[in-house]
Amino acid sequence: MFLTISTTGTAARPATDLGYLLHKHPDKAQAFSTSHGTAHVFYPEADAERCTAALLLEIDPVALVRRGRGKGRGGAPDAALAQYVNDRPYAASSLLAVALSNVFSSALRGVCAARPERAAAPLPLRVEVPALPARGGPELVRRLFAPLGWTVTADPVPLDTAFPEWGDSRYVRLLLESERLTLAEALRHLYVLLPVLDDAKHYWVSADEVDKLLRAGEGWLAGHPEQQLITSRYLSRRWSLTRQARERLELVRLAEADDSEVEDIDNAVADETETEEKPTPLAVLRREAILDALGTSGAARVLDLGCGQGQLTQALLKDARYTEIVGVDVSQRALAIASRRLKLDRMGERQAARVKLVQGSLVYTDQRLRGYDAAVLSEVVEHIDPPRLPALEYAVFGHARPRTVVVTTPNAEYNVRWESLPAGHVRHGDHRFEWTREEFRAWAAAVAERYGYEAAFTSVGPDDPEVGPPTQMATFTISSEREAKAA
Repeated sequence: MFLTISTTGTAARPATDLGYLLHKHPDKAQAFSTSHGTAHVFYPEADAERCTAALLLEIDPVALVRRGRGKGRGGAPDAALAQYVNDRPYAASSLLAVALSNVFSSALRGVCAARPERAAAPLPLRVEVPALPARGGPELVRRLFAPLGWTVTADPVPLDTAFPEWGDSRYVRLLLESERLTLAEALRHLYVLLPVLDDAKHYWVSADEVDKLLRAGEGWLAGHPEQQLITSRYLSRRWSLTRQARERLELVRLAEADDSEVEDIDNAVADETETEEKPTPLAVLRREAILDALGTSGAARVLDLGCGQGQLTQALLKDARYTEIVGVDVSQRALAIASRRLKLDRMGERQAARVKLVQGSLVYTDQRLRGYDAAVLSEVVEHIDPPRLPALEYAVFGHARPRTVVVTTPNAEYNVRWESLPAGHVRHGDHRFEWTREEFRAWAAAVAERYGYEAAFTSVGPDDPEVGPPTQMATFTISSEREAKAA
């Protein structure tokens, strides 16, 4: 993906001031790591009369597919080769918009300590994007950029120059020119409108996207004639977010018409009555799901296998139904932290009799773990090297053999919803793998069949219609048929 920004100047106001405004020196070629590849900034020309800054985003198509698994860009259920060999890495899109905001973040905000007067003043600007997807064609490109003060040239790109009868593709060569805009305004226009024209985003659109849109659209979006289309496409046609954005933009428009502040218009409810609830952390939702499963099982004596720092053990200890709780971990340091969390050294005698922390490896059989009602493996299996999983399975399901086993693990498909998660990475540096929903169910079904259990599955966290929940949970119970045969 490629984009250039050019300006002209004089000896008194040299064009090379563009380097100050972008915070990138014209004499250097710089590279910046992004979640989907590498962004390069360089200057093909830089003198007092004319200066051009180029942003080249080099996409890693393999990382793009892995990060996009399960949704849209790179993750569509196409033929395997089509996921890797396509035009997407070479056309401007939300990938380029995000790189633009990351690499030129200070310029986007209009901040320049070295040349503050230049940052605040309009510049003669020329922006070129050789390949821009435009769902709506050149006419839509003009409708979006022209009201903002740009002279727009959008030439359709033929599908194949050798076969003109095939017609034009949905891509255009874009040229924008203006002498009325500051650099910050120009960058904010590009940040919003590139993904709007593509009508797609490479990451999950959450509630904070409304704030991003309003920040970038400050001063121009509220009065734009295509405001409805821009907000709808930018927010991936999520109706609730689009409505929220339009309501806030309408307040901005009313405030401007009344020559007042937004706060003066939106004053029907005092700040102190704000009651918006914060989302419940995933770790809390996970513990609640585990406690629900254990409560349903009727267990009284519970193993917390891979107890870590003791959060689940602590929650179990608060419930009088659990008469004996054993936390097991291979890390002595984790057990020491768990002991401090539980305040074992200050615990009363009756309470202390209910809980015990022991060091042990889950891939070896351990006589101390036999005879319990239930065992929990919460975010544990993904820390085990795959060749050692059969040993863990036998140690827990075959040897310790509790009546109920609860297993939670990340859903790899949901990783595309974490915008901050680098491409191709798992959620934790120690994770040996992360399963998709299909892989987890296949593993659970095989374990249940092998050791005489039945498995039921539960979603933990928001259940996305496309990629499922962030955490997946299986509750294993000893098969009633197998139990009857044993009796």
